[in-house]
Amino acid sequence: MGNQVEKLTHLNYVEVPTSDPNGFEPEVDDGPRIGVSYIFSNDCGDDDDDEDDSSEPYPPENHLAKHEEKPFEPEDELECSVYFREECLFERNTGTATHSAESLLNKCRPGDVLEFVATGQYPHWAVYVGDFQVVHLHRAEIKNGFLTDVSQGKRGRIVNNLYRYRALQPQVIVRNAVDHVGSRDRELYWRNSECFAAWCRFGRREFKIGGEIRIGKQPYRLKMHFPDSKSHVLEFQSLEDVIMERRRNDQIGRDAVIQELANHLNAAQAFQEDPIANQIIGVLTA
Repeated sequence: MGNQVEKLTHLNYVEVPTSDPNGFEPEVDDGPRIGVSYIFSNDCGDDDDDEDDSSEPYPPENHLAKHEEKPFEPEDELECSVYFREECLFERNTGTATHSAESLLNKCRPGDVLEFVATGQYPHWAVYVGDFQVVHLHRAEIKNGFLTDVSQGKRGRIVNNLYRYRALQPQVIVRNAVDHVGSRDRELYWRNSECFAAWCRFGRREFKIGGEIRIGKQPYRLKMHFPDSKSHVLEFQSLEDVIMERRRNDQIGRDAVIQELANHLNAAQAFQEDPIANQIIGVLTA
């Protein structure tokens, strides 16, 4: 399958059983649920880039920058959690306040991880290193610049506590970021700005390209929370894959995710009710 990521669109999901990461089923029967795992090849440099570039099959981060900037809409943000087996590694709740770049400067301390957000765009992450500057991965290169410039007019927030890993000391976080300024293309070990910034803060190999061996199991779960106490779980082989899916959801927004999921579940149900499909399944499982 290699780097043919475009073949792994959500129009080609295959229904597989998933389970609640807490070990119990929801009270409401939401119908069949689906899981997905992305397999990527690390032999080609195309996947080393951030989603800012054209390496992903989705619109780049700066796609809307050429048009009118859309303000960030917190109500369209998808609430979600990430689990490794039974352990919660990441949790995003809706309603987190965002600030202008100028206001954010007054709140930052060296070692803080920042997230810049805008409707219809991938979130962009950066590490604050002091003196009004941040280090970030952008267009296949680790760069440093002034926070106000890197924000590109987007609102931002400090996201130190989204991941539940233990953070490194601030001076180590800053050194991790600064030491890689100028790295580019095949020198990079991170697929996107979030992976780089999170690695700087936590130092964990899971954020690096190929940092985990994919052996067929799917120990990671992305639990998406929807209105009316409904939820849906997707399974993945690596944290890197989870991050890419979660960032994609951030880019398209909660309403689009709900509509997309409904379409897939309806298609899966129609497939189950197809007598020819059932005959094929019977032959394959005989």
